[in-house]
Amino acid sequence: MRFSRATVAALMLALCPAALLAQNAPHDKAYWRAIAKDNYAVPTDQSAGALAREVSQLLGSPDPELRDDLAYSILVRWIYRLKVMPTPDLLALTDEWRDNLKIGIGESGTNSVLKRSFSALCLSLMANREAKAPFLGEQRYHQLVADAVTYLQSERDLRGYDGTLGWIHANAHTADLLQALAHSPMQTKDEENSILAALATRLSTAPQVYTQGEQDRMAGALLAVIQRPTFAAAPFENWLKAVEDEDKQVWAIPLTPESLARFQNHTYFLQALSVRLALEPESPRVTDFRTRVLAILRTRLD
Repeated sequence: MRFSRATVAALMLALCPAALLAQNAPHDKAYWRAIAKDNYAVPTDQSAGALAREVSQLLGSPDPELRDDLAYSILVRWIYRLKVMPTPDLLALTDEWRDNLKIGIGESGTNSVLKRSFSALCLSLMANREAKAPFLGEQRYHQLVADAVTYLQSERDLRGYDGTLGWIHANAHTADLLQALAHSPMQTKDEENSILAALATRLSTAPQVYTQGEQDRMAGALLAVIQRPTFAAAPFENWLKAVEDEDKQVWAIPLTPESLARFQNHTYFLQALSVRLALEPESPRVTDFRTRVLAILRTRLD
């Protein structure tokens, strides 16, 4: 009696379910812990690409050990430090993480933010690697800038650290991504201005005062942009003037939690930026920017 290939396949599935399940089962926490303990070496019987795609699924885990201590820590080694990932796998992960930035966007107070936030953080690894050894190509690079700018302005869950979930930090992680992207020679003047505008929008619209260092991370992103030789001073000066005008109104109208949060976020951001500018090697550009920022801060101390 002859059997069709489909029949044979069905019989094999029926007879060997346990073996198939074992083959396809995701690795457990102990497996990833063992990799970390072994100095993040790729197991000899596995490919870095396949394992990276698997561990990437843990970026949305509510378990901070799985998400942060293991998944992110493994990816940062394999992608950026040890550089064991081949280009096709890097590109596939870049596309996957870009898509993740949109999943559940608009939600707040749910766990969906974890995948978005940690995808942004992992994309910063790609952008940092791109700055040192380009691999993305122009189209992917420019799309990544656009996606990062959109995500910074669109994220509604602005929690920093949670006692149960650990670090969430979506705005800080996105700022890290924007900072890394600013180190690429492919960035255009329009993209420089779009990053400045996105940071300005985020600071003006955040409904609460940032308390977990987000302003400093965003200041790092802006510093990376204004240090670029192609960056024109005018957009930065216009933004500083807008901040001054916007914040003067805080005290001219009935105070609200939202207007006070905006004023304080601007103040803390400018303080962080002034410190970062002070730590830079002296140049006419750095001196000019620092002088302008300090002038605004002085008025806030009066």
